[in-house]
Amino acid sequence: MTQATLKAPDISCDHCIASIEKAVTKLPGVRFVKGDPDGKQVTVEYDPNLVEKGAIEAAMEEEGYPVAS
Repeated sequence: MTQATLKAPDISCDHCIASIEKAVTKLPGVRFVKGDPDGKQVTVEYDPNLVEKGAIEAAMEEEGYPVAS
């Protein structure tokens, strides 16, 4: 398993987190998603053999929360 913390400056509330968690947990290989609206970040634990980090970022962006570098 791999863990990544993704910065998402547009996160502002629990609704944002719920949208992201719902979208990202649908991806195969994602084990854990935890959002932090105060820190404006999302921590994801995933199996890199089943899902790429870019797919996780794309799922977040499709929900309207682009990942900052």
